[in-house]
Amino acid sequence: MSTNNVYNVEEIGIFKLKNIKKKMLNAGNVGYLIAGIKNPSEVKVGDTLTEVKNPAKKPIGGFKEVKPMLFAGIYPRENEKYKELRIAIAKLHLNDSSLSFTPETSYALGTGFRCGFLGMLHMEIMKERLEREYNIDVITTLPNVHYNAYLKKSSKNPLLINNPYDLPDKNQLEKIEEPYIKAYIITIAKYIGGIMQLCIEKRGVIKNQSYITNNRVELIFELPLSEIIFDFYDKLKTLSKGYASFDYTHLEYRKSDMVKIDILINGKIVDALSTLVHIKNSFSIGKKICNNLSKIIPKQQFEIPIQAAIGKKIISRETIRSLRKNVISKCYGGDVTRKRKLLEKQKKGKKKMRTIGWVDIPQSAFISILKF
Repeated sequence: MSTNNVYNVEEIGIFKLKNIKKKMLNAGNVGYLIAGIKNPSEVKVGDTLTEVKNPAKKPIGGFKEVKPMLFAGIYPRENEKYKELRIAIAKLHLNDSSLSFTPETSYALGTGFRCGFLGMLHMEIMKERLEREYNIDVITTLPNVHYNAYLKKSSKNPLLINNPYDLPDKNQLEKIEEPYIKAYIITIAKYIGGIMQLCIEKRGVIKNQSYITNNRVELIFELPLSEIIFDFYDKLKTLSKGYASFDYTHLEYRKSDMVKIDILINGKIVDALSTLVHIKNSFSIGKKICNNLSKIIPKQQFEIPIQAAIGKKIISRETIRSLRKNVISKCYGGDVTRKRKLLEKQKKGKKKMRTIGWVDIPQSAFISILKF
C-alpha cells in the first residue's frame, strides 16, 4: 500500500517445516506469497498487503520506511575486484532493505560505493559479511552522518550531503543542519558525574534525570548523532565499568556550525580522508588526524608534509622527514668543494622528487583516523 504496486498472486500458503499451499491465509498464520515481483526494493518490510477488488480502507499503523543514518565509502583493496564487490553488495541488499549503495570514485582509493547503514554495528556486520561470505577484502572510509545543506540560491530545498567531499564552498552555503538524537542512559548513581561530563564534551544537553531505584538513575540527553558514532559507547562503558545501558531515538535536524576538514598529503587533497566536524572541535581533530597519519605513512626519499585545512586555511601540519643517504661517505679527504657539489646535487634531486613524487598511502591510514 505504501508503493501502490499491483501484482498477480500465483500462490499463497503457510510455513510448517515446508511450504504448504493454501487457498486462504487467516489471522495469525505465518505464510508466504508468490507473485511476479522482480525488484525486492518494491516491497517494504512492515508494509500492508491488500486486494485490488476489495481493498483495505487504510494500512496497518506503525509502518515507517527504514532510512540510513550513517554513510561510509566501501572500496576493494584490489581494484580488480570492483565487479565482485558490486555483485556482493547487490546480493546483501536483497535480504537487507536498509542497506543503500551508490557508486563513487575516490582519488586515493579508486572506484567503490557510498553505502548507507543504520549504525556502526550494521556497518561492521556488512563489512564482515563481505569478507567472510564473499572473500572480498574491503577498506571503509571515515563514517559520516547525513547532513542537510541549504544554499543561498535555493534556501528552501536542502542539498543532501552523505560524502563530506561533496559539501559546497562556504560562500555558497546559508546553513548546515545535522541530525540530533534523544539518548537514554541508565546507570548506577556513583557514575553520574563522569557520564554527564562525557555527554557535555560531546555537545550534549541534559533534559531529564530521574531515579528508578535508590541506586539506579536514568539520564536523558539530546546529542548530535555525529558525536556518538565513533567511541562514545566504548567510553561510556569504561566510565561506568560496564554498568550503563544506552539507547537512542532520532529527534530532528538542527542548525550547526559544521566545517569540512580536508587532508593534504604532499600538497594534494585526499578526498577519502575528508570529514565534517563541529567548528569547536576542528583544530583538535585536525591535529590528531595529522599526527596519526605521520606515524603510519612510511618515509620516502623526500619530505612529506601532512596538512589539515579548512578551506584555504591550514590548521595543522606534520612533516615526515626524508630518508637520509650519506652521499659524501666515499669522499676521503680532498677539496671541500667536491663535497658541497654532491650535497647541492642531492638537494636539487630531492626538490625535483618532491614535485613529481607519489606517496603510497597504506590501508591502515584510513583506519587510524577513526581513533581520534
